[in-house]
Amino acid sequence: MKAIMFDDFGSADVLRLAEAPLPDVRPDDLLVKVMAAGVNRADLLQREGVYGSQSYGDSDILGLEIAGEVMAMGDAVTGFSVGDRVMGIVGGGGYAQFARLDSGMAAAIPTDISFIEAAAVMESFVTGWEALAHLGRVAKGESVLIHAAAGGIGSAAVQLAKAAGATVLATASANNIENMLSLGADAVFDYKQGDFEAESIDATASRGVDLILDFVGGSYLARNIRSLAPDGRLVQVGLLGRDDNAIIPLDILLHNHLQLMGTVMKSRSRSEKRAMVSRFRNDVLPMLGKELNPVVGEVYPLSATSDAHRRMEAGGVFGKIVLSGFHL
Repeated sequence: MKAIMFDDFGSADVLRLAEAPLPDVRPDDLLVKVMAAGVNRADLLQREGVYGSQSYGDSDILGLEIAGEVMAMGDAVTGFSVGDRVMGIVGGGGYAQFARLDSGMAAAIPTDISFIEAAAVMESFVTGWEALAHLGRVAKGESVLIHAAAGGIGSAAVQLAKAAGATVLATASANNIENMLSLGADAVFDYKQGDFEAESIDATASRGVDLILDFVGGSYLARNIRSLAPDGRLVQVGLLGRDDNAIIPLDILLHNHLQLMGTVMKSRSRSEKRAMVSRFRNDVLPMLGKELNPVVGEVYPLSATSDAHRRMEAGGVFGKIVLSGFHL
């Protein structure tokens, strides 16, 4: 099969299309003919060598989420059949014509969702729901601030928070403000020109927000803490700013009984990922294609994966970057 490979860590130039062996199918696995795959920032970090030689799953091939057709199944699989359209989270191996997918991390693609749209679902909506509902315990009537809201997970989180009955505040670049409002955000702050701390306090009549989802980190941390209402929660999902050193105003943290939580998908165990996908299937999947819709920003053929990585590095994409054209 054809797959995207790289021999040494480095820039997007190290990626190449090459031949790779078909993955072995374990008892709980689906063998999926990949029709589309989502591009995630973790893929860029792995390519750059940020994770070093650490292994977080099933394959050294890049790619953490796929959409495609079931070609074969392990003996222990239940609930799926050959020919099913599925989407799922893989521990690597998504940038290939065929991938093995743990059936516990798979979901049926709704009939009105295309393979390309489905490839923009799993990492974004599973991570978004985990951060909002399972960790953040979002409740109807609460206020939620979502940073980097125009990205894949951010655009999913805005929709999820709105569906949960929250008042949604978001940060994005000026050119994406209208896009965020179209997804249901109640107010959008230009992160380059404005001060989200002051604007959040003003938007909540000086109370502060109940929950923050942050993908940036660094200098945002102290500002986030000052933006939270008493008993507020902050869920740190990423470090887009590449800055893991941050100051915590402990006096505010203690006085206001705040909670800080961190989560990433890549380093989760197989059982944890299965539990996250199960919550997604139960709570979110029934709304997909109705109240909730995947946002596909740009699509690149598998042969142009290097260009897709460069586009993500440049920033500013509204929604998810997806790879397609796996079987031309």
